[in-house]
Amino acid sequence: MELHLLFIGNKFIYNKSLKEYIIRKVEEKTDFISSLTFFKENDKAIFLYLEKELNSSTKLIIVTTKQSFSTIGKLLCTVTSDNQILKENMLIPSNSSLFEEGSYLVDYQHSSINVLCVDEMQNVPNILLQNHEVEATVHIFDEDKESALAMLSAIAQTYEVSIEITNIIEGWLRVDIQSNKYGNISKFIHSSKQLLPTKLIAASNIIQYIIKRLWENQKKITFAESCSGGLLSYYFTKEDGASKVLDGALVTYSNALKENWLAVEHKALLEHGAVSVEIVAQMSEGALNVSNADYSLSISGIAGPTGGTALKPVGTVYVGVRSKTLHEEMHLQLHGDRNYIQQQSVLFAIKMLIAIDKEMFF
Repeated sequence: MELHLLFIGNKFIYNKSLKEYIIRKVEEKTDFISSLTFFKENDKAIFLYLEKELNSSTKLIIVTTKQSFSTIGKLLCTVTSDNQILKENMLIPSNSSLFEEGSYLVDYQHSSINVLCVDEMQNVPNILLQNHEVEATVHIFDEDKESALAMLSAIAQTYEVSIEITNIIEGWLRVDIQSNKYGNISKFIHSSKQLLPTKLIAASNIIQYIIKRLWENQKKITFAESCSGGLLSYYFTKEDGASKVLDGALVTYSNALKENWLAVEHKALLEHGAVSVEIVAQMSEGALNVSNADYSLSISGIAGPTGGTALKPVGTVYVGVRSKTLHEEMHLQLHGDRNYIQQQSVLFAIKMLIAIDKEMFF
């Protein structure tokens, strides 16, 4: 059954951080979101939209403002031939099967509708619409999509599960697994792990998994970033437990700070430029030395849309990874806008971290 997320209110259109927070909370509790729809307050098309959705087999989460919360209840009552009653200081449809502060659930024919009242700078109310499907996610590294699909399809058929494979970046695949009626996801993952022992990680959130593995092995990590501007640090610090493994990171945008904070050689900067394999190697070394961490990641590049040259066009990025005994650097030629290039840079750095210590991470 498809899940549709409906936003009603100008704040959800223009307040990007609020919108992204709500989507994160919905994704934590429910199925895959099939569609996002936005309406401004008092849009007359809302009624027709609700009438259509409620007469189809669908799951619908309606996120609305305090001003529109009661109005949406009236529209639902009109569609479902119901009336509103006062419960928990809220006017809600009388046939609401579940309700608590700021949230109620209505079942109508083959549809389920969860209405949420959300304000900025407040917690999202409890989502009452639950995910009843059994599913899991694994990640596969250094395997192409066609080969992975060929290997896993037979196992999926044996254990009666269905899989969908998505490329995250080159050499990083996300595999979403859903159980059929008599499927066994755990046995599918176990068999797949035996087939790909140093390539498969059974975790939906890779950063949380890395944090857990570092903490269990009493290891620390640090970063030296240039073109990614702290995005790599954000990937980690947005997850719970990051403080256990990350002491800090350095965003050294200028050459002066690369020299002063990371001990990058002035001569190397003049000879090779800040965007080079030599510099990211020195950046990762400097970050490791200044932090006394066990692993360091470094990124330097040209995210664009300006700043590129014939020799180093926009999208030229170098990424470095270093442990106490090994270091590796990679030259990337990425494509996309500034933000997408930054995101890809970070993902490649994370992939390189996992690859430098397979014994620990796999």
